[in-house]
Amino acid sequence: MRNDKLQFQQLNEKMDQLNGMQHVIVPPIGWIKAIRNGIGMSMEQLGKKLSITKQGVMDIEKREMEGAITIKAMQEIAKAMDTEFVYGFVPNAGSLEQMIETRALEIAKTIVLRTSTTMKLEDQANSKERIEKAIKERAKEIINKTPKILWD
Repeated sequence: MRNDKLQFQQLNEKMDQLNGMQHVIVPPIGWIKAIRNGIGMSMEQLGKKLSITKQGVMDIEKREMEGAITIKAMQEIAKAMDTEFVYGFVPNAGSLEQMIETRALEIAKTIVLRTSTTMKLEDQANSKERIEKAIKERAKEIINKTPKILWD
């Protein structure tokens, strides 16, 4: 199927572990503040662990809410609160394979229907079944080659 099949398969397995997490709702006050409050840690205490001031903790919590905090900062804060910071990407289609297949089918459909329209104009129209089969075959070709055109 793919030249880098093993690497692709390993990545897909890693991403499968995150499946279901796309629906995790971030606490309205942000993870840092929610966890800090939940474990009864004050801003001063967290600041001390991070070697920053109470104002610095307020700034961090504000930056998290704005989406302007770095991954490195989140990792450091997680460590200071004896937690693990986890991040990743979860394909909307369910898997990377499904993403590629969906996109390949879209491209194949465009190509086949364009050809089909030309043939229809020349009074050589194909049946609906034949067109569907051609789309599936073209999609397989595209998937096997996995050209960069998938993402144009």
